[in-house]
Amino acid sequence: MSEAAPIQERTRPPGGSRFYEALNVLGVYVLVVALFALGCAISREFLTPDNLMNALRAVTLMGIVSVGLAFVTYSRHYVDLSIPGIMALSGTVAVWALDYGIVASLVIGVAAGVLIGLINGVVIGYLRLNPIIWTLAMMSVLSGVIRWAYAGRQIYPDRATQAGRAFLALYHFQAFGFLPLPVLILLIAAAAGYFIMRRTGYGAQLKLTGSSYEVARLTGVNVRRAVAAAFVISAAASSIAGILLTSFNKVGAVYIGQGYDFRTITAVVLGGMALAGGRGNIVGVIGGVTVIGLMNNIMSLVRIGDFVIGEFQKNIVQGAVFILVVGINSYSRRRTGMGDA
Repeated sequence: MSEAAPIQERTRPPGGSRFYEALNVLGVYVLVVALFALGCAISREFLTPDNLMNALRAVTLMGIVSVGLAFVTYSRHYVDLSIPGIMALSGTVAVWALDYGIVASLVIGVAAGVLIGLINGVVIGYLRLNPIIWTLAMMSVLSGVIRWAYAGRQIYPDRATQAGRAFLALYHFQAFGFLPLPVLILLIAAAAGYFIMRRTGYGAQLKLTGSSYEVARLTGVNVRRAVAAAFVISAAASSIAGILLTSFNKVGAVYIGQGYDFRTITAVVLGGMALAGGRGNIVGVIGGVTVIGLMNNIMSLVRIGDFVIGEFQKNIVQGAVFILVVGINSYSRRRTGMGDA
């Protein structure tokens, strides 16, 4: 009896937890509106259709990956650092498999990434290895495998074949004649992610697992399978994004996906997803992705004399934003008795 009380105290959701979650989501969309107003004030180019479409295209792949990563963070396993490797592997394998046709190429590319996600899920979910150390090691392995398999060379889709041309046109394909394919996939992924996380038994199990692993296990939840499935979902999303990014770059290479691990976890945390697990939702994650996209777009439009904000400066800003958001979340959750960030 003396041991049960502390567990109950740690895992009992605070009375205002739903309000706090709604406030997180509302807060990120207030920031979206503020950034939109700032963009309009800074540059006349901001509201042009071309600029808005470029801004939208720039965040769609990050959004797809972020929806998948949200499941890992929701399960209290923080981040999947093998995301760039999975993206590069899926894109490279898809290009290699074009000899079998465009459909087979896409299926094999996604399957390669999902296989890595399954390995991650088994090792982290069932063997309980540290997710950061394991996925970082997996990223190193994948990078080495790609370099070794292709002798450090990049591989290009063959424009002379129908499959090659179809692959190169994949990223720019307009669904229904007007909607870019990456945007359509993001909308589907976000809707599916929201439904799974909020309206299914698996989502409820993952929430409980993220809130308290031991309590979830003691109440009969198959916590190992829940965690493993989260890494498979993350890998599937990364695979799809990796293939689209390879199509955009017109080359399969080891550097495809570089930086997506940090950018996506920044968007996920900015959108109100708690690193401590069990809190947050996909609506907030999409808001976080939008904020990152607007920030980058506005910085691209800033010109002071000969000074133009480049990629290095953007990385500094994103890093500062991540540190600030994690610090604020950690402080506010301690103040409300909800634990760490």
